[in-house]
Amino acid sequence: MIRVLGKGITAKAIEEVFDNVILYDDSDFELYDKSSNDITVVSPGIMPSNQMVKNANNLISEYDLFADVMPFSIWISGTNGKTTTTQMCQHLLEKKGSVCGGNIGTPLAKLNKDAKLWILETSSFTNHYTNKAKPNLYILLPVSEDHITWHGSFEEYKKAKLKPLDFMLKDEIAIIPEEFKDYKTDAKIITYKNSDCLCKEFGIDKEKIKFKEPFLLDSLLALASSKIIFNEIDYELINSFVIDAHKVEEFYDKKNRLWIDDSKATNVDATINALKPYKDKKINLILGGDDKGANLKPLFKDLVNYDITIFAIGSNEEKIIQLSKEFGIESFSLKFLKNAVEKIDELYTPNSVGMLSPAAASLDQFTSYKHRGDEFKKLIHALS
Repeated sequence: MIRVLGKGITAKAIEEVFDNVILYDDSDFELYDKSSNDITVVSPGIMPSNQMVKNANNLISEYDLFADVMPFSIWISGTNGKTTTTQMCQHLLEKKGSVCGGNIGTPLAKLNKDAKLWILETSSFTNHYTNKAKPNLYILLPVSEDHITWHGSFEEYKKAKLKPLDFMLKDEIAIIPEEFKDYKTDAKIITYKNSDCLCKEFGIDKEKIKFKEPFLLDSLLALASSKIIFNEIDYELINSFVIDAHKVEEFYDKKNRLWIDDSKATNVDATINALKPYKDKKINLILGGDDKGANLKPLFKDLVNYDITIFAIGSNEEKIIQLSKEFGIESFSLKFLKNAVEKIDELYTPNSVGMLSPAAASLDQFTSYKHRGDEFKKLIHALS
C-alpha cells in the first residue's frame, strides 16, 4: 500500500504507475489512519504543519519513491532561475538521451526510467521531505529569502536548499554559491560568486553567449553541466534556446515605447536581478501582490540606486507605499494592474521603461503569474 498526501498532478501520476495507491487530501482526514506504517508520499506543496503530515509515520518524498530506479541525475534548485536553467540543460543534453521533469511540470512517475539522464527542477518543498534520493550533479542557483510562510524561517529555507549535499558521495559534484563553501558534504564542491567565476572555472567565453543577466548565469550553469558530464561547450546550441514568456520579456506599445513583462518575478531577488539591464533608464516599476511574508527591505535598498518610480498594487500595496516613503522613493498607490498601467502611460517620458516585476506571487488578484503577465500585455496593447 502506498498512501499519497495530495490529489494533484504528482499524486495522480503515482496512482497511475503503482498498484494499491490511495490518495488523500484534507477533506479525507476523517478516513486517514494515523497509526498506519504504510509508505506515505507527500506532494511537494503540502506544508509540514498539515495535520496529515504530522500524523504520518513513514513519510517520503516523490524523489525517495524513485530513488532506487533513478538514472544519473542532475538536480537544479535555487530561488530564481531554476526553471530556465533546467530547460537550458535539457536543450543542451536532449541529444545525449536526457529527459527533464520534477517541479518543472512532468512528475517523476511519468519520466522514462530507461533514459540515460534525468534533469530535475527541484524545489525546497521536495528537498524538505527527501531523505534518501540524491543527485549525481547538483546545481544550486543563488538563494535569497522566499517561501518563509511554508518553511517558517529563511534559515530553514536555506537548509532545505542545501539538503541534497547531505546524501551525495565523494565522486559526485555540486556547483553552489560561494557563501556555502564551508557546508560539510562528501561531494566535490565547486563554488561561484558570479558569472565571471563560472566562466573561469569551466573555460567558457562569455562573449560568445547571447544572453544577458539574469539569464547569463542560467546559461553558464547549463553549459557547466554539459562540460562536466560530456566535456562539451556548445555555444551555437545554447544561443538557440528561447526564453519563456513573462521572464524579463521586452515588447513595445503602439507608440514604440518599451515595456517589460517580468510577471515571473515572484520574489525580491528576481526583481533585483531583472532591474540590472535597465540601470541607464527611468524605470516605472509595478510592484505588489502576495509577498508570502518576505522581507522587502533588501529590495528597497537596491531600488535607491535607480531612477525609479513605484506603482503599488496587490495585497501588500500598503507595505510597499510605506517602504517607498521610508526610502524616499516616489510611489503611487493604485491597487490594481489596470490603474498602474494607465498611470505609467500618463507619466511615460523619453528613455523610460514600463516594467511589471512585482516581487510577489499573483494569487491575490490573478490565477497565476502567466495570467498576470497576459493581462499586463493586453492592457499595454490596448493603450491608444
